Amino acid sequence: MQVNPTITAAEIARLAGVGRAAVSNWRKRHADFPAPVGGTSASPEFDLTQVEKWLRGQGKLPELATADRLWRRVAAASETPAAGLAAIGELLLARQRGRRTRRTTDPYLKPLLPDVDALADELGPQGAFDELWQRFSAPGPGRSFATPDDSADLMVALADVAGGSVFDPTAGSGAVLRAAARAGCTSAYGQELDADLARLARLWLALRDVPSEVSDGDSLRADAFAGRVFDAVVSHPPFGIANWGHEELGYDARWEYGLPPRTEPELAWVQHALSHVRPGGHVVLLMPPAAAGRRAGRRIRAELLRRGALRAVIALPGGAAAPHAVPLHLWVLRRPAGDAPAPARALLIDAADGKIAELSARVLAAWRAFTADPDREIEDVGFARAVPVIELLDEEVDLTPARRQPTATGERTGEHLVRTRERLAAVVNDLPALMPHITPATDGAGAPLTASIADLARTGALQLIGPVRPTARNADEPDQPSDMPVLTVRDVMEGAAPSPRSEKPLGQAIAVAPGDVLVPMIARRLTARVVTTEKALLGANMYLLRPNPAALDPWFLAGQLRNSANEKQASSLSGTLRFDVRRALVRRLPLDEQRGYGEAFRRLEAFESAMRQAATLGAELVQLTADGLAQGVVRPDGKPE
Repeated sequence: MQVNPTITAAEIARLAGVGRAAVSNWRKRHADFPAPVGGTSASPEFDLTQVEKWLRGQGKLPELATADRLWRRVAAASETPAAGLAAIGELLLARQRGRRTRRTTDPYLKPLLPDVDALADELGPQGAFDELWQRFSAPGPGRSFATPDDSADLMVALADVAGGSVFDPTAGSGAVLRAAARAGCTSAYGQELDADLARLARLWLALRDVPSEVSDGDSLRADAFAGRVFDAVVSHPPFGIANWGHEELGYDARWEYGLPPRTEPELAWVQHALSHVRPGGHVVLLMPPAAAGRRAGRRIRAELLRRGALRAVIALPGGAAAPHAVPLHLWVLRRPAGDAPAPARALLIDAADGKIAELSARVLAAWRAFTADPDREIEDVGFARAVPVIELLDEEVDLTPARRQPTATGERTGEHLVRTRERLAAVVNDLPALMPHITPATDGAGAPLTASIADLARTGALQLIGPVRPTARNADEPDQPSDMPVLTVRDVMEGAAPSPRSEKPLGQAIAVAPGDVLVPMIARRLTARVVTTEKALLGANMYLLRPNPAALDPWFLAGQLRNSANEKQASSLSGTLRFDVRRALVRRLPLDEQRGYGEAFRRLEAFESAMRQAATLGAELVQLTADGLAQGVVRPDGKPE
């Protein structure tokens, strides 16, 4: 680690909330601006402490929360974000266990101790670590892709880890092990190739007193848990790694179901996981969809089916985990117990459409119904089917759920097509009435007077809350409202209804109210939505703006925020899709005039929502019509047979 934290010109610009050109001007015009201490002439680096002192003296350094200030210094001074957070986490763990943090002799850590202590005094060691963890987990250069909480929670629920031990052979920073701890596992174990990520996983578990052991190293080549078995194995293994150890592991005892081909590393992880679970215990793995049908792996897939090890394949929506553009699968396996006969069926679920938070309950219900009676026929048209194993053991052994689902009857297809066509016609008929009435402005006024969101908050025109980040809840904290849905970033972006409350804790529960304006912090475009529902909680990574009704109209405010100029004004300079809504500008207008604009913005949002609905229904109608014509269940005149 570097002894003196350094910072680049681009990072100085982000620190001060200005463009890089401003930093260049400061260097030219101010003789007392700190001189470079490293880097190159094209990309100089500056001492972070000196820069902060200069900015503060010039009144150019925004006041930061302790967690933000500490994380900024940690990220700038450490070799990697993970290494920096791990170093601070070890100080916090020492404090939690009664040892003084000020005893460190590390020259890198010493300057950070006042902020570490201040944050720990405010939130406790565990809460302080969680605050820094949220900043570490935000998307950015050099950050690892952790398995999202929704996906990890579903995985551990399928494995039924409550009251048992859990092992993750590719633990990363511990996303799956954290989900297992939330679900009530008694102990957590893992192995991770990246030593810094393994340290983070250990620290999170240790700060919560979860009995645990997380080792460094390559799980396939240097298994730190060889010969040990656990109640469940849950993991998100790496995909498509060509150099996984095929040559040196050719005669490994773990290949009980067949030697994995060089091009099938995922099947090596499947067998590695099965070797570490007790008889009757479950394995849940995130898998690439190609693993369900590639010819090279068909013999191993067939053997897993014949012996009753592979119990379910579940197709997930896109975005469930990295790589986010690929709709992944979950494989649920069970280590065969003794001489028990192999089950006659395997469950295939096609949950590729929708949001994983909404689909999880339906997936779990189908899985639990299947495990309660594995020989019972289950057919939920278009979603789930308990397929006879003998049917799957064809030449390809293709386990892709969508290819094994029952098709709807001709009668149902025809009825659905007619209903969809009627709904689309109704939406299209409403579009002209929803279009906002506007006329060109002809007053020739100059540049409008504006105020930033930060200024409006300071003057009391609105209250700014957030962004709220999800944090783990202590066991002694009161339960949060379990019946209230949550407005997530995706809900706001898509204009959708609040999402059902997931099992994971939200951290600080903030109820939104009609008239509030929500703005996602991390999104593909700057979006603002006026709340119209009465019972919902604020989701993670969002700003809540609560206008003073005597000063600001909420629809006017939301419309002002979403304009193209504000998208540039509020966006991060780092290239990530991150917005600081405090920088956004709002026109200064009398309240009565605001309401006129606000009504136009409200109608524009209704029009936009109708257009989205028309596009969705149109695509559905095209597919239904094509399917119906191809299958002969509708005729060209549109009448069902």
